[in-house]
Amino acid sequence: MPRLSETLSRLAAGRGMPTPAVAAGIDRLSDLEGFGRNPGNLRARIYVPSSLQARPALVVVLHGCTQNAAGYDTGSGWSRLADEQGFVLLFPEQKSANNPNRCFNWFAPEDVSRDHGEAQSIREMIAAMIDAHAIDPARVFVNGLSAGGAMTAVMLAQYPEVFAGGAIIGGLPYGTASGVMQAMERMRGQGMPDAASLGTLVRDASAHRGGWPTLSVWHGDSDATVQDANAEAILTQWRVLHGVDDAPTERRSAGGDAYRVWRDAAGRPVIEDHRIAGMGHGTPIATRGAEAGGTAGAFMLDVGISSTRRIAAFWGIAPAPADAPVRDEAQRSPREPRRLQPEPQRLQPEPSARRDSSGVAAVIDDALRAAGLLR
Repeated sequence: MPRLSETLSRLAAGRGMPTPAVAAGIDRLSDLEGFGRNPGNLRARIYVPSSLQARPALVVVLHGCTQNAAGYDTGSGWSRLADEQGFVLLFPEQKSANNPNRCFNWFAPEDVSRDHGEAQSIREMIAAMIDAHAIDPARVFVNGLSAGGAMTAVMLAQYPEVFAGGAIIGGLPYGTASGVMQAMERMRGQGMPDAASLGTLVRDASAHRGGWPTLSVWHGDSDATVQDANAEAILTQWRVLHGVDDAPTERRSAGGDAYRVWRDAAGRPVIEDHRIAGMGHGTPIATRGAEAGGTAGAFMLDVGISSTRRIAAFWGIAPAPADAPVRDEAQRSPREPRRLQPEPQRLQPEPSARRDSSGVAAVIDDALRAAGLLR
């Protein structure tokens, strides 16, 4: 098990790393003002293509720690795909005043409860966008990376009636951590609840008793920051909700990547899982070839497969970029490294509301504050 000092060093490593948009001076997004009470004190960035579909879809995109909305858009290529397909984008953006590393506070009770904090702020943004742009309310989707992936899990659990689908990239299952030590344990894949409890956590998050959003899960099998045991726990959580078997109905692999699909009784794909061989912590992108559309940078990993395009295809709002669900060896550049290990992404632990003034908890809190990770 990694020592706490190693985890702290990893958590602090990426502070100040430029996002692709910062490095290139690119910002295709505009601000959404006056969208609600905004109890989570978030900024709302949006992108509306010049040519829209009638009753367009809305995609909510949640960036990771140390990132911002514009940087994540440039890296992932979401606004380029929106230009092609005519859907609308909403990028909630964390403020450093809320979290020094700009992580969404994905396990702070005041921010992840229905109609409270950051979760409510995001819900208010969605409502404002639906009204302003004649969005089809049956085609609202949410996705995110790392802490943004964990907050995606929060939104799907707290507001399942709002979303048709979601996608979690390098994230964590809903409701499994509360506090600094639990967050670090879950990131290391330790102490996960059993299958039944995982499903119950989501079922009990709201009064929803209807159908559940579809889910796309992405994780690098060399992710040293958020162990891929978290991806398995997410899959377990959502298999329970959708009532599908543990064994996938479809399984394929190519070039070391693994792809699995679970279908419901009607044959509809409700869960898919992409496990990217040799990839560390970040969003899979492609900068060349048929799937090109992103820009490589911190936590934006050019592995020759665009999670953005494939997620949109799974949701049915864009065509599939290729017949194969995973990379073939022929799709890999001979110069492409088999193992991509960037500096790890941070998931910001939230300090306990009651801080013990002595003992282990105080030492941990002091170390985290010294690293700039707690307020």
